[in-house]
Amino acid sequence: MNIYALLVEDDLDLAASLIEYLELEGVICDHAANGVHGLQLAREYKYDVIMLDRMLPKLDGLSLCASLRRDGLDVPVLMITARDTLDDKVEGFESGSDDYLVKPFALKELLLRVQALAKRRSSQPRRYVVGDLAVDMEQHEATRAGIKLSLSPKEWALLEYMAKMSPNIALRDEMQRAVWGEDLPESNSLKVHMHKLRQKVDKPFPYSLIKTVPGVGFVLREPSEMPTKL
Repeated sequence: MNIYALLVEDDLDLAASLIEYLELEGVICDHAANGVHGLQLAREYKYDVIMLDRMLPKLDGLSLCASLRRDGLDVPVLMITARDTLDDKVEGFESGSDDYLVKPFALKELLLRVQALAKRRSSQPRRYVVGDLAVDMEQHEATRAGIKLSLSPKEWALLEYMAKMSPNIALRDEMQRAVWGEDLPESNSLKVHMHKLRQKVDKPFPYSLIKTVPGVGFVLREPSEMPTKL
């Protein structure tokens, strides 16, 4: 089975070499030479893996990756860079990347990492169902009782996180980090976004699926699964 990948790399000679090798190994690649184009492609198409150079013109790799996570896109990201200090790696992971590869590297190692990330993604559930709510990660779409919900990127990211955690509680602090990264929002931002999300997910329907756990976080469950204390 082919892997569909996006390579965002401004070194055109390096990009050509990587694409030539990877496509011989069954990894079909799109290419962007700058961060803005890379972000556009990542938002428009569904990729199994994104290979992302850290130092890019127009939009650097850290900012690109952080933008994807803020949009609620969970595609695996392999950060590729010549910067190899611990602080550099921490910054890469905090931006939302899943793996970190330091230049120079062997082509075989790149292939193995891409394959591992794609396999990890394919083994994850791509559709979550809670009562009459369906959250489709592949189509980036949520429906309730067959009705498509129109969600903002932040609302989608919050619903996606709760769906992945369900029937467990989504802890407030972890939820904020997952959606906003380390750049935490204003104190009432989560409350405001959750209110808007509930207006779309719960208000038009006979019963609520989202409940607040005071002082802890939020939970997405069918009413029959709700403890009485919630």
